[in-house]
Amino acid sequence: MIIKPVIQGVVAKSAHPLGCKQALINQINYVKSAPAIKDGPKRVLILGGSSGFGLAARIALTFGGAEADTISVSFEKPPGDGRTGSAGFYNDYYFKQFAQQHGRQAINIHGDAFSNQVKADVIEAIETYFEGEVDLIIYSVASGIRPDPDSDKVWRSSIKPMLEPVSGATLMLENDHWQPSRLEVATEQEASDTIKVMGGEDWEKWIDALINAESIAPGCQTLAFSYIGPDITHPIYLDGTLGRAKVDLHQTSHSLNLKLANFDGGAYAAVCKALVTKASVFIPGLSPYLIALYKVMKQKGTHEGCIEQMQRLFTTKLYSQNPVPVDGERLIRIDDLELDSDTQTQVKQLLAEMNSENFQQLGDYQGFKNEFLNLNGFGFDNIDYSQPIDTDMFIK
Repeated sequence: MIIKPVIQGVVAKSAHPLGCKQALINQINYVKSAPAIKDGPKRVLILGGSSGFGLAARIALTFGGAEADTISVSFEKPPGDGRTGSAGFYNDYYFKQFAQQHGRQAINIHGDAFSNQVKADVIEAIETYFEGEVDLIIYSVASGIRPDPDSDKVWRSSIKPMLEPVSGATLMLENDHWQPSRLEVATEQEASDTIKVMGGEDWEKWIDALINAESIAPGCQTLAFSYIGPDITHPIYLDGTLGRAKVDLHQTSHSLNLKLANFDGGAYAAVCKALVTKASVFIPGLSPYLIALYKVMKQKGTHEGCIEQMQRLFTTKLYSQNPVPVDGERLIRIDDLELDSDTQTQVKQLLAEMNSENFQQLGDYQGFKNEFLNLNGFGFDNIDYSQPIDTDMFIK
């Protein structure tokens, strides 16, 4: 089939395998040229390793100096029945090829990370490929729903404010429109359900399962990704249901840190920069902030994507200093360049001037959209998108 980009609102409905391959190549080339990770982990489990920060961490740890073998868990759709398959499916497919060419193990497990069966499959894979132990566990699961593996219950997250209604705009990638939106205050039940989906409970279940299976190596670390952002995003993020879930995640890192101390290890939440990911484009009101932030940080030469963030995280924070540098709440901060005071002053000025008529001129909307297209394998100049692709090849 000939694969073209299909976007509904802010959801990509198609993915191009050769473009996904090119995106991987670009990220691998970056980490190979960047300062190398020293004394990094050798056996890494990544929960949610097929896109975004999880994939970038997997690339950095394999090709960026640590020479790690990896197991990744992701919930991806293969091609079939006229569908192209998800970008994460092709990311896993090509990552495995590149890792093997590099002499590294790359195990892909496709399934529901919340399920008991996938936890059992991962423990078996650790026994088979990693001599029974892991050195690092990254929790990067991005999902809007969480099925309870022990019942028929399903929790659904809500992205809403908690203090007062919030008005903002969503940039509709489907038609390049500025769409005004108003979010009402969440109920306590919606907040509770969001914590269930996006908080730290499942992260803790994973660590407990690995401890019980004796799969934790001496010195093992675990890491989850978070976001706080500047005050301008707090009404929808930090002071909303997402913020409640992130606070729960941060608190979980403290309890896991005590558990892993028994193995001379540790647990951390890493606060990252705002970026275009499959998850972030869903957050109402965040996309205008993103295009303003991208414009300012690119002009200042401080912009980073997922791959730059992860390489810097491992080379300057997690594996460069002992003890690991953290703030007063024991968080690893890799959002320092975003929160630079001059950067935020310029971002606020842009946002004050921005509206539905001028957002493409004032902000870096084209960079925002190109990055979204790249996530799904589109927008690369060296790919001939008019050529048909045999998706059956990937199924075989």
